[in-house]
Amino acid sequence: MRNLFILVLLFSLGTVEAQTSANTSIGENEKLVYTASYNMSGLLTNLAQVTMQTTRVNTGKSNYLRLKCNAATYSKWDSFFKIRDVYEAYVNPSNLKPYLYKRDINEGGYIKKEKYVYSYKNKTVKATMQKKKEPNTKTIKMGNNTFDVVSTLYHIRNMDIEKAPVGSNQKMTILFDRKPQTAYLKLLGKETISTNIMGNKECYKIAVNNDALKGTNKNIVYLTADANKVPVLIKFSIPAGTGQLTLTEASGLKN
Repeated sequence: MRNLFILVLLFSLGTVEAQTSANTSIGENEKLVYTASYNMSGLLTNLAQVTMQTTRVNTGKSNYLRLKCNAATYSKWDSFFKIRDVYEAYVNPSNLKPYLYKRDINEGGYIKKEKYVYSYKNKTVKATMQKKKEPNTKTIKMGNNTFDVVSTLYHIRNMDIEKAPVGSNQKMTILFDRKPQTAYLKLLGKETISTNIMGNKECYKIAVNNDALKGTNKNIVYLTADANKVPVLIKFSIPAGTGQLTLTEASGLKN
C-alpha cells in the first residue's frame, strides 16, 4: 500500500496539457474531503480520509496560494497500516505556477521527505530527498511546463476541458520521486454522477493510463462539467488492488 495515495493523485488528472493560464477555477479557501475505499476480499471498504485545501499565504515579499493534501487512515485501521501523508505546493494565485513543493509521508513506519524549489530564471528545480540519512539534493532541468503532482492536479482543473473533443489523448510529464513521470490522458465523454452533497452532476469522464497503473482505461476521474471542475469520484486500479475516492464535503468553491 506504500505510495497508494500519491498514485491516486497521479491519475486525478485532466485531459489537456498543463499550460500556464489565468486561474478561473480554484478558490482561495477551497476544501474538498474524500473517503478513500479499497477493495478487500471483494468488499469496498472505507480505509482513509483525503483532504485537499487551498489557503492564501503572504510572506511579506510575495503572495502564494498553498495547495495542501492530507491523507490519513481511519484510526481503526492504524494498527494494520497507518498512513499520515502531507503534500503541499505553493503556487502563484493568478496562474497557479509552482514555486515550492513539499512532501512528508509516513506509511506503515516508512518515512520520507521531499522538497522542490523551482527557479524559472535558471530553468531548474532543486530537488531534495531525505529518508533516514542526511538530505540528498540534486538539480533537475525544468521545461516550460514542469509541475509536481499537487500543482499538476490544480492546473488540470483550470484547463479548458470543454474544448477538447471526445476521444482526444494527451501526454503529460510531472516530477515524482525526483524523476519525470508520464501519464497518457483520454477524454471518454460525459456521464452523470450521483453525489450525496451535490446531487446529480454532469461530469467529464477521463481515463488515465500510466505504467504504475493497471489496465487500459481502468483508472477514471470524474470532474464536474462546470467552471470549478471538482473531482467528485475517482476510480483506481493499481497492481496492489482496486478502489475509489468519493467526495463527501466541498466548500469555498470559486464559482
